[in-house]
Amino acid sequence: YGDHRDLHSFPTRRSSDLDEPTGWGAGRGDRMELEQLYREIYPKLVAYFYANTSSREAAEDLAQDVFYAALRGARSFAGRSSVATWLFGMARNKLNRYYRSKRYKARLADKLANSAAPVRETWPEEEVVRNELQRRLLDAIRRLEEPQRDIVLLRLYGELSFREIGELAGISEQHARVIFYRAKLKLLKELGEA
Repeated sequence: YGDHRDLHSFPTRRSSDLDEPTGWGAGRGDRMELEQLYREIYPKLVAYFYANTSSREAAEDLAQDVFYAALRGARSFAGRSSVATWLFGMARNKLNRYYRSKRYKARLADKLANSAAPVRETWPEEEVVRNELQRRLLDAIRRLEEPQRDIVLLRLYGELSFREIGELAGISEQHARVIFYRAKLKLLKELGEA
């Protein structure tokens, strides 16, 4: 994926095949199906992890860990949810373990130590404005309380449907919509005041 400077560079195409509850049922061993699944969901996982960790390296490592776990546990996929929901459920668990790990603590200490480092390069004005807006949005999302933060990240960066988010969070689809709407209002208010 190279050196992406912003989250808009992640592909964001949805696949109706992967949203169906049986999207990874009969053809579990099919290489083409697995490659399509990887191309469709991997960038969304990376974006979700990046939005949570602010680290490209950690985001890619965690996304790869999710796919490795999915391959190992493919037989346990019962088809009661979509493949995307199943993978993002794993992603949430991986993220929680990451936060508790020494690796996270080491990266956080390194980030804090390097926070006073000078900017690497000068970007054109438009790029600077876009990056600043994205940084402000991510900062505002990170300040949201749970479950708002997680629902917003799953919706915006994971591109999950409200039904899938509801399944992951153990709430109804409508409740997921209400939480997202209220979080969106908070974000718009905060970003409008800044």
